[in-house]
Amino acid sequence: MAERRSPFYSSIVGLGAAMGRVGGDFIAAKHYSGIADEHLNTRKNVGVQDLSTMGKMDIKGADAEALVNHVIVNDAAAMEPGQVRYSTVCREDGGIMDDLTVFRLGAEHFMLVTGSVNRLKMLPWLQHHAQGRRAYVTDITAAVAFPTIQGPRSRDLLKAMISDADLDELKRWAFTSGHINGTRVLISRTGVTGELGFELFVPADEATSVWDALMRTGQAFGLKPYGVLAMFTLGLEKAYPAHGIDMDETRTPFHVGLDRWIKFDKGDFIGRDALLKVRDKGLDERWTGLFLDGDKPAATDARVMADGENAGVVTYSDHGYSLGKVLATAHLRLPFTAVGTELSIAIDGKPVRAVVAPMPFFDPEGARLRG
Repeated sequence: MAERRSPFYSSIVGLGAAMGRVGGDFIAAKHYSGIADEHLNTRKNVGVQDLSTMGKMDIKGADAEALVNHVIVNDAAAMEPGQVRYSTVCREDGGIMDDLTVFRLGAEHFMLVTGSVNRLKMLPWLQHHAQGRRAYVTDITAAVAFPTIQGPRSRDLLKAMISDADLDELKRWAFTSGHINGTRVLISRTGVTGELGFELFVPADEATSVWDALMRTGQAFGLKPYGVLAMFTLGLEKAYPAHGIDMDETRTPFHVGLDRWIKFDKGDFIGRDALLKVRDKGLDERWTGLFLDGDKPAATDARVMADGENAGVVTYSDHGYSLGKVLATAHLRLPFTAVGTELSIAIDGKPVRAVVAPMPFFDPEGARLRG
């Protein structure tokens, strides 16, 4: 199988990262100094992760808006240039193909940032639905490096590097542009850590100098790189569902609490009729958070039990390093989803107490996102 490397590969290996294969045939950093250290530093200071493995689909043409609006559940027509929207992409039966971010670059120009694995199916999906429309889809993943800078000191760090962009006024779900060492970068106020943060889109052939500048300037701000494993623990604390873990094509946005992003009033889109039926019928399960006793996470797909009765299945479990607790998310049947409900999960062959917890686990008011 092909092995793809990001433009930052050599720089990351030079920092001592433990590398491994991730989605889309890429090799990426799993961890550097240790998951807990990387996690807590991102919460306290600022962290940087290479997300170049994520897909970037460039969509241009007179019918670009119509194409994007047809494939996403959110409303692309309501976007202005400079705005970002989160959305799921569903099949006709409402199953989630991917969750992604939509950037409106111009009146007839969009960029969709897809999951690393899901890039491989989203490109043909978009190209198929572009047929008969004046819209052109190009996979620009290899041309664009994608570092994300997250943490309470992220804005101060970038302000020390970028003089031609007003980062104080840049709102969440918006983007602007500026220059780092002469390289023009797109700067987006987005991220999946639950912290104040920014994502940069950098020309791949100029990426190394941008990374080096980040490392140099970041020393004064406590910057440390973090890997995929810390990304997952940071996202778990904020209860951000991950495609391929918490959701897939067998579940709809309603099943993982993403229905607020569905804009039924925008008109037709792929999966609309199926999603309306789910909305009207209701669910018999809910994606739910759990606190676990002890210090060991549960296995993915472990059964959640209630007095010997099957209550559901774990989707992901790990350490909530900011909270000092072991956390889990699970798809649970509705009778067992009330906060405070006591359940059990077998870990190493022994039943461990699990208690239904409110989600998100960390910073439920989102104060840290607002910076």
